[in-house]
Amino acid sequence: MRDLEQKQQRKSPATVATIQTEYVRSQQKKANRKNARKVKLYRRLTVFAVIVAITFGGLTQMLIKQKQVLAAKEQQQVEMLSQLEVVQEEQEMLKRQLAKLDDDDYIAKLARKEYFLSENNEIIFSVPENKKKIDKKDDGKE
Repeated sequence: MRDLEQKQQRKSPATVATIQTEYVRSQQKKANRKNARKVKLYRRLTVFAVIVAITFGGLTQMLIKQKQVLAAKEQQQVEMLSQLEVVQEEQEMLKRQLAKLDDDDYIAKLARKEYFLSENNEIIFSVPENKKKIDKKDDGKE
């Protein structure tokens, strides 16, 4: 019979009544507090993890945007440097031309070439070369 009673106790532990003494109640309160602390700890850790994830995501996004801006600025710098080189070459050409314009012989030569001015006993002939070349090309195509 004892075996039968032991088997029944093992099968249905819900039927066992707990003794409600002061010690048991204090142990249950401690266990409840401990469980409540665990739940609060998990909630705090979850909130902290979410805050860290949001902060990390924001910093990562900011880093990516800054890299994109930096790449755009570097591209713009390369373009500006190439423009600077072109402008400097043009400036050098203009400085050389300005130096030439200080020379009287160059001015005289330029005036004869551009404005068909002549010196004494000099005859100027003007032959339009470009028009002859264009006419020959048009005749050959038709």
